[in-house]
Amino acid sequence: MGLFSKDIKTMDDLFVHQLQDSYYAENQIYKSLPKMIDQASEPELRQGLEQHRAQTANHIKRLEQVFKQHGAEAKAVDCPAIDGILEEADEVAGEVADKPVMDAAIIAAAQAVEHYEITRYGTLVAWAKQLGREDCAALLKQNLDEEYAADDKLSLLAKSGINSRAAA
Repeated sequence: MGLFSKDIKTMDDLFVHQLQDSYYAENQIYKSLPKMIDQASEPELRQGLEQHRAQTANHIKRLEQVFKQHGAEAKAVDCPAIDGILEEADEVAGEVADKPVMDAAIIAAAQAVEHYEITRYGTLVAWAKQLGREDCAALLKQNLDEEYAADDKLSLLAKSGINSRAAA
């Protein structure tokens, strides 16, 4: 089903489609994080990625809860955007031999993922409220807040020395 598919006729249909997109994205991110963790050399970065993997598992559970509360089936639809972001991250990582540069590349890739998720969750929160689903909006807002926090943590790691070591 494409974004402008005939299957999307109402805001509710669009909301469910976006939930399915986010569900797919979170599952793909969850699967890709172990490789990023293995490639990271900075202990704080590894720890942050491990913590975010645990959060991602919770994001998936919250999305499943939103599907249930909304009376929709918890299923994923392909998300070419997250596939592209993760594919690009994998390609860049394959080209980097220097460990500090790899850490900087991992942060950049992780932030691209976070920014994508922030846009999706922000939209989902707004749409849930518009549809009168404050219960769903509250769960989605928890995911959104955690994505913002993860992005902030990645920025702090980059500024605290990872980027300067990569530049040296």
